[in-house]
Amino acid sequence: MRQQFSRTPGDDLIGYLTRYPQELTFGDEDPAAVFGRYHTDDFVLRNDGVRLDRERLLAHVEVGRRNATQVNVEVHDALASGGQVAARYTLTAVMRRGQVITTEIHMFGQLAADGRLCRVEQLSRDVSRKDSSSAEQPA
Repeated sequence: MRQQFSRTPGDDLIGYLTRYPQELTFGDEDPAAVFGRYHTDDFVLRNDGVRLDRERLLAHVEVGRRNATQVNVEVHDALASGGQVAARYTLTAVMRRGQVITTEIHMFGQLAADGRLCRVEQLSRDVSRKDSSSAEQPA
């Protein structure tokens, strides 16, 4: 059984950013329980303008659990102050078929009184290395 952490994003933002994807994707615990440890029930993520609530995020977890073999997070900057958080980090996922997806993320969030996240706005961009030999050729 893996060790369970109880520190919230408000207590340890860097720990949350690095630990949460591991617990969610590779842990034995129910994804909803992991999600609830770090986020309020009414949590909303807006990623590149797309609104994702708890149900949509948990549905996405199932895809990640099936397809990812490794997830790594490198935190470049993180700040928590006055009920708000901000971070700049890179998430790299290795997929079962060998594809490596690297995403640069800029996150701005609001914390609930208990230190869990209740709202996050993110901007992201794919910074994966592209194989130039597989690029589409003009018709």
